Amino acid sequence: MAIVQKNHIVAFDLKPGRVIGGKYAIESKLGEGWEGEVYQVVEKKTGIRRAAKLFYPHRNDRDRAMMFYARKLDRLRDCQIVIQYFNSETIRHRGVPITCLISELVDGELLTDFVARQRGKRLMPFEALHLIHTLARGLEDIHRVKEYHGDLHSDNVLVRRRGILFEIKLVDFYHWGAATAAHFRDDVADLVRLLYDAVGGKKHYASQPPEIKAICRGLRRDLIARSFPTARHLREYLESFTWKN
Repeated sequence: MAIVQKNHIVAFDLKPGRVIGGKYAIESKLGEGWEGEVYQVVEKKTGIRRAAKLFYPHRNDRDRAMMFYARKLDRLRDCQIVIQYFNSETIRHRGVPITCLISELVDGELLTDFVARQRGKRLMPFEALHLIHTLARGLEDIHRVKEYHGDLHSDNVLVRRRGILFEIKLVDFYHWGAATAAHFRDDVADLVRLLYDAVGGKKHYASQPPEIKAICRGLRRDLIARSFPTARHLREYLESFTWKN
C-alpha cells in the first residue's frame, strides 16, 4: 500500500508479485531516493529481468525528472560505467498516473555494503586503487561527452568483483545545470573521497601508505584540483606513479 503524506505519495511499497503496467511483475525492492523507488522486475512476456525506477509524482512535475534521466542515460549509452536505459512506462497506482523508467538490471551491490563486508570494514590500498582506477576511467568517458555525475558517493556505486578487476555501474545522476569545469572537478574530488573512505577514512588515514596520501591530499579540494584537474589526469597518474616500497 502506498504511503501518502500531505497528498503526496512518499512510498509505493510494492509487494512481490504485483504487476505494473500490465507487463512487469515486481520481484523485490532495490532501493529508494529523493525522487522515487527502484524495483527488480521481470518482464512477463519474455521472462527477462529489468530494473524499474518509479518516480513520486510531486518530484516529477510534468515528467521533467524522468525526461532528464532518460535523455542523460541515452547520451551516455556508450559509457560502460552507466546503466543502460530501455524505455519509459506510465502505470496507475491508487488511481494516480506514475511514470517509471525501465533499464538493465545490474548484478552487484552498493559500494557501501561491499566495503562493510571486507575484513576490518575497509579495502587494502592496492585493492582500493584498482577500484578507483575503474571509476576514474568511467568518469573520463562521462566527462568526454560533456556530462557529469554530480553526487558521487558509495551509495551511488554498484560494484561486482571479477578476478582482480571490478565491474562498476553508477546510479542516480544529478542535474545542477549544464556541465562546467567546476562540475568535473567536483566529480574528481568526490572520487578521491571514495578512495579515502574505502581504505578506512579518518580513523586509518595517518597509517596509510604514501601512495594513498598522494592522491587523497588530506581531502583538500584545492590540492586535489591542482594535482588532478580532470578524471584523465587521475587515471593517468594511477597508471604511472612509482611505488615507494
